[in-house]
Formats: sequence, structure tokens, C-alpha cells
Amino acid sequence: MMVRPLPLIQRSAMPGLGLSSGITLFMLSLVVILPIGALLAKGASFGAANLWEVVNRPRVWAALWLSFRLSFLAGAFNLVFGVILAWVLVRYRFPGKRLIDAAVDLPFALPTAVAGVALTALYAPTGPLGGLAAQIGWKIAYSQWGIFLALVFVGLPFVARTVQPVIEEIETEVEEASATLGARRAYTLYRVVLPMLMPAALTGFALSLARAVGEYGSVIFIAGNIPLRTEIAPLLIVIQLEEFDYDAAAAIGIAMLVISFAMLLAINLIQIWSRRRIGHV
Repeated sequence: MMVRPLPLIQRSAMPGLGLSSGITLFMLSLVVILPIGALLAKGASFGAANLWEVVNRPRVWAALWLSFRLSFLAGAFNLVFGVILAWVLVRYRFPGKRLIDAAVDLPFALPTAVAGVALTALYAPTGPLGGLAAQIGWKIAYSQWGIFLALVFVGLPFVARTVQPVIEEIETEVEEASATLGARRAYTLYRVVLPMLMPAALTGFALSLARAVGEYGSVIFIAGNIPLRTEIAPLLIVIQLEEFDYDAAAAIGIAMLVISFAMLLAINLIQIWSRRRIGHV
């Protein structure tokens, strides 16, 4: 009679499901769920009618429209040029590549207020770049262009760093095989490369969008902060807090939370669709 050896038990380096789930839920509750819950509780105590009365004002709508519109445009800009930047850094060799690669992470380490001061000094009408723009009648600082520029600056690394590892995993043989089958570069890019990059690119877009929506420090210096024109929603919340109107600040915060959740949910649904499309290819 042959005795079969017992199968080896593969132990994971991570703790068990119960312990790891408990730690995850605890940290998630402490960092995310409790602050959002406190905001919603504050809004519930204020009342739905009062919340709508605060939000349904021209100044608030203008600030919300400005923040989300420019954040979406900056995220779309970063989506395109962040993918291009990551592709160049991965696929090409050129002098100064390491320097540019390190500079991509600069917005992560640079305080947002410092970034705002630097951008204002460059693009103000008296600055070196702003002065050149003023000669052709283009005002960058203290306008919506300045806000867009600041949001692009803080959000570009999110797309580049999210897409870069995916590009590194794509073998050049895939593109070469497509070329040997007679496909043009544009067809290879659209049908072979972009489907593999789309989930990661959308993740980077969502991160860039989320960062831009809540950005404050780098924007207030270059925006001009003119009500109904260049006043962003986070600044309006700070103004309400300085006036000790916590209910109005919570109402604007809840409006931003609802709009942000809807936008991110739409992006996640597009991600799911893109993954399923890749699976069927």
C-alpha cells in the first residue's frame, strides 16, 4: 500500500482574511468613511431645504461650474499628454531622460502654495512668460487660463505614473507583429496599444480629476479669486468657514461630494467596459 505525501500548505505572507479585512475596514473608516459621514450628518442636521437654498445661488453655481469644468478639461489634457510623456520616457533614450523622469514627480513633493507662487511669478503680466503673453493680448494669471494651468501642473504626474508601468509591460514584439501583418502605425496604436492602456489611463484621469477638483493652494494665488468669474468652490468653502457659517460650508461640500461621486462612478463604469472589451478581443 502506497502512502501518498500530504500536499504542502502554501502560507501567504499576508495575514488571514479576518485580520487583514479588519485592519482595512478600520483604516478606511478612520480616514474616509468617518469624515464623509460627519459631513453628511452636518448636512442632515441643516436640512435638505436649507442645503438647497445655500447651493442654489449664482455665486455657488458659478464656483462649482468653474471648478468641475476646468478640472475635467485639465484631466483630459493630462490624459493625452500624460500618456505621451510616459510613452516617451519608457520607449526612447535621449539626453536628460533621468532628469525629466525625476521632474515628473516634482508636483508630488512641492507644496501647492509654493507651486502657486511660482506659477504666478512666471505667468503674471509682469512675469517673463506672462509678459510675452500680454504682448499678444493673452492674459494667463488672474484668469481661468491660470487656473487651468495650475490644475494641469498638479495633475499631470498622476496620469504619467499610472500609465508608465503598463507601457513597460507591453512588449515591443506586439507592435512588430502588428506591423508585419501589414497594419499601419495609426491602426496599431488604435487597435493594439490603446486598448491595453485604456484602463490604466482612465485610472490616472480619475486621480488627476479628483486632485484638481479639491485643489486649493496652487490655485488661489494665480486665479484672482473674482466672484462669478475666477472663484473656485474650495475657496468659497474656506470663505464660509472664515465667516463661521459652517452649515453653508457643509452644504457646498456636500454638493461637491455628490458631483464628484457621480463623475468618478461614470469613469469607473467606463473602466469596467474597457476591461471587458479587452477581454473579448
